[in-house]
Amino acid sequence: MTASLDRRSFLETSAAAGAAWAVGSYFVSEARAQEPKSANEALTVCVMGVNGRGGGLIKSFMAQPNVQIAYVCDVAETAMARAVKVVGDGQERKPEGVKDFRKALEDKSLDILVCAAPNHWHAPATILGCSAGKHVYVEKPCSHNPREGELAVEAARKNKRVVQMGSQRRSRPGIIKGIEAIHNGAIGRVMFARTWYTNKRPSIGHAKPAEVPSWLDWTLWQGPAPERPYLNNETNNAIVHYNWHWRWHWGNGELGNNGVHALDVARWGLGVDTHPTKVSALGGKFYFDDDSEFPDTQQVTFEYAAEGKSAKKKLLIYEQRLWSTNFPHNCDSGAEFYGDKGQMFLSRRGKIEVRGDRNAAVEVSIKLERQDDAAHVKNFCDSVRGIGKLNADALTGHLSTALCHLGNIATRLGRSLEFDPKMEQIVGDNEANALVRREYREHWGTPKGA
Repeated sequence: MTASLDRRSFLETSAAAGAAWAVGSYFVSEARAQEPKSANEALTVCVMGVNGRGGGLIKSFMAQPNVQIAYVCDVAETAMARAVKVVGDGQERKPEGVKDFRKALEDKSLDILVCAAPNHWHAPATILGCSAGKHVYVEKPCSHNPREGELAVEAARKNKRVVQMGSQRRSRPGIIKGIEAIHNGAIGRVMFARTWYTNKRPSIGHAKPAEVPSWLDWTLWQGPAPERPYLNNETNNAIVHYNWHWRWHWGNGELGNNGVHALDVARWGLGVDTHPTKVSALGGKFYFDDDSEFPDTQQVTFEYAAEGKSAKKKLLIYEQRLWSTNFPHNCDSGAEFYGDKGQMFLSRRGKIEVRGDRNAAVEVSIKLERQDDAAHVKNFCDSVRGIGKLNADALTGHLSTALCHLGNIATRLGRSLEFDPKMEQIVGDNEANALVRREYREHWGTPKGA
């Protein structure tokens, strides 16, 4: 390739690998050791956690041919009743509403568990679902801590189940083609990527212990996490349904909430299918005075070791500001890739920008259509039936989610971490390694080996 990246060379590299890029086939191939279903065979589904993302996933699964939602599971009676009605009105079969998803797992005719419950349930539910012989679609992030992610990968492999993380950008044709172009040298050798999430979030205020609402099973909501008092305040529900995101006990902050999407795309484009070897971070609460236990301002740097004789080290940077509407490229979230022949920007907002040497604009034919969650669900259902490759399997999800965990740990401790990718542990830092896993109470949902 010449020093100047022209339109023709870009189109040639973007088309070279074809339109069906997918990663993580190792776990998919193991999952297919079972007898594959036919393309027309019906799939039955249980959706766990139907408020928010779960409600959207209900619609995406109902949009698939020959898919029936058999169970709607939620510990909040109001959310469950609402979802039962939506599903009942949209399909011939009326779903059964259950609080405890173990009842659904006992049904031998059930094929799929969908987990859209809070983050502290993601890995435990995935592991229990795989152990019960179900395929699992789990929302991002796929775990609450790094150790849980390892166990979820092991459960998918051991039980030969298809596990997909809700990284919807992995199934967007425009982003797929953009990543193909990067991998085929459209901007030269890529060694650096930058990602961000920027938003103007409201304060969550200060909360106090409060009486548990009559419609909520607070004990079951907490699951294997050690019990804590229910919290609320006068203006903003501090825990259920959303603000658990900002507490270490249940959530992973904005890095694990929205940052994981951009980090996943960046890791994909950099072509690193392992963990970083060094993580450095700065950040804290520079703006808000509230109960959030996570940074509102943060920057994390991940360094990847060189792999292979001709490979070079690679660097990935993530930044967030939760008090600003000044976005790079006028997009609240995105991923920039820098190669020795140019630069590419990809955004979930449907924007792609390519520049050659000295920022010369390059015309591209790739169209970044709006995000289509149903396409990611279709990819999952097809893989369960033995058709095509899974776009975001258990290992893919774990590698991207671990970046969020390590970034939060480094920020929390205020120091850099050396990480051993093969042993999956932080080197020479007992305090940091203690945060790689969590404490559990004695509970049926506690992952074995955690």
